Amino acid sequence: MTDEKAGGYGRRPRPEPPEPLPAPTVDAHTHLDACGCVTTDDVAAALDRAEAVGVTRVVTIADDLDAARWAVAAANSDSRVAAAVALHPTRTAAVSEDDFAEIERLAADPRVVAVGETGLDFYWDHSPPEAQETWFRRHVDLAKRLGKPLMIHDRDAHADVLRVLRSEGAPETVVFHCFSGDAAMARECADAGYVLSFAGPVTFKNSHDLREAAALVPEEQLLVETDAPFLTPHPHRGRANEPYCLPWTVRGLAAVRGVSDERLAGVAGRNAERVFRLGELPPIVPELALGANGRRSP
Repeated sequence: MTDEKAGGYGRRPRPEPPEPLPAPTVDAHTHLDACGCVTTDDVAAALDRAEAVGVTRVVTIADDLDAARWAVAAANSDSRVAAAVALHPTRTAAVSEDDFAEIERLAADPRVVAVGETGLDFYWDHSPPEAQETWFRRHVDLAKRLGKPLMIHDRDAHADVLRVLRSEGAPETVVFHCFSGDAAMARECADAGYVLSFAGPVTFKNSHDLREAAALVPEEQLLVETDAPFLTPHPHRGRANEPYCLPWTVRGLAAVRGVSDERLAGVAGRNAERVFRLGELPPIVPELALGANGRRSP
């Protein structure tokens, strides 16, 4: 997620639903709040739309404190939703210890399945690289202490992200959200045991290097995501994205890898269940859920 958060995606019309997938799968990275979800009913409606086309679970991601509080509440509002929380690298210019202490507390919630998205972003000029790296390292440590996957945001910062992971010692599970590297980087990440998640750009006509990378990732290290409401896949690029749009990315990625839609959907879904331990999630806690106004219930 980036500063496009304020770019009007929620006001753009959504595409008509795609043909349902032949096997269930998981949207490994979405932003339900930025998709326009506020209340429990909003979350349920978005998940109903997704489930109708074979997307049976989602991981909703936070990029600041308000989003983190909302994501934890959303994950306790619907059993099909899990959460990940962190401070996005573009939000790290003025982080306090109190801010990070609250992220630590929220990340410990049993329905939070990853620390993220965190990393480095040298595309946007909103936070100094030094601050980004400092807080990235703190998130790496948090993921290791909690024993949860680390979800990476890497934009125009491939070499530095890998450098930090090497110097800090990566957590047991590292997920590169919306992987954007080339084949050489994909090989390096795969050799390190990292999980690579692919979003709408793998379907874009000019993404030759990305498709080459996607073709060589070992099957057991592959995830699919929407990053909704951003990065809507072809043929609806530029329109509002939502978890129900994932089948277009699944089909595009399946074509790149030369496998059936059913195989790709099934593999990605099983990988997400394993990586995020979705089968171990506890029941939702209604008192932590969203209320009618989008805040936690009393």
